[in-house]
Amino acid sequence: MLAAVAHAQNPNDPLSCLELREVPTPVAPEGWTRVKVKASSLNMHDVWTLRGVGHDPKNIPIILGCDVAGVTDDGREVVIYPVIADPDAGNGDETLDPNRALLSERHDGGFAEYIVVPDRCVIPKPEQLSFEEAACLPVAWSTAYRMLFTQGQLKAGDRVLVQGAGGGVASAAIALAAAAGATVYATSRTADKRALALELGAHAAFESGTRLPERVDLVIETVGEATWGHSLRCLRPGGAIVIAGTTSGTSPEADLGRIFYQQLRILGSTGSTRHEMVAMLRMLASTGLRPRIDRVLPLERIHEGFAAMMAGETNGKIVITIA
Repeated sequence: MLAAVAHAQNPNDPLSCLELREVPTPVAPEGWTRVKVKASSLNMHDVWTLRGVGHDPKNIPIILGCDVAGVTDDGREVVIYPVIADPDAGNGDETLDPNRALLSERHDGGFAEYIVVPDRCVIPKPEQLSFEEAACLPVAWSTAYRMLFTQGQLKAGDRVLVQGAGGGVASAAIALAAAAGATVYATSRTADKRALALELGAHAAFESGTRLPERVDLVIETVGEATWGHSLRCLRPGGAIVIAGTTSGTSPEADLGRIFYQQLRILGSTGSTRHEMVAMLRMLASTGLRPRIDRVLPLERIHEGFAAMMAGETNGKIVITIA
């Protein structure tokens, strides 16, 4: 079968390490399911793998692609839950399993004609969603759902600040929070990303660091150092920051005095549980909310898609379809 394989790692020229090649078609062992891939979307996680950031080189070569939708051998239309883990090892939460792995880290991903995954990772695709739409959701949208509704305990009427509106998780958080009845503020350094935030449902969008019209109950933080001080200042007493990324750095000034005096809560969040992903899919099916797709490309043009994503020339997800 044809697959997009990371065959090496290079921090300066990552796309030179991605090759379309013929590989053996996988056979599902007991307890696993084979899925014919219909669509798989690009993530920066794939680029970090190609750059050698956070990916053990002993797992190279590997097929990339951690967002996948397709059809099982027995004809079921499905979306793949991308975390391969044991819930029991995480006290019932597979995201807390110390040995968890995202699809394409230790197990071949979805940029291929077929993929095999543990049975529990196969989730029925809502009929309201296309394969292309479903393939945008497992990583970023499930992460945003957990940040908002599990860790952040968001409810209708709450006020939310989403930092760094151009990112995949941040964009999903804006749309999900607005659909849930929250007042959403967003920040970005660029005017086009602020305009995108408004299109996604934000009530107002500001330049990074701008004083908000009011303090918020919850901050969704994926930027880190560059926005941390602003995030703390924007919270009401007793409010919470949920952090799931640090694209600008990991070591900001903590401002512990503000944290204890204002009784602020700082919560880490990684990925989602299978249950949370199912709930997110149901929310999209019932509300009509859909991910924004920038373009759809065949597998043979995957390098073109990655080049556009890395250059910031996108307005939504890039989806790869498999013939």
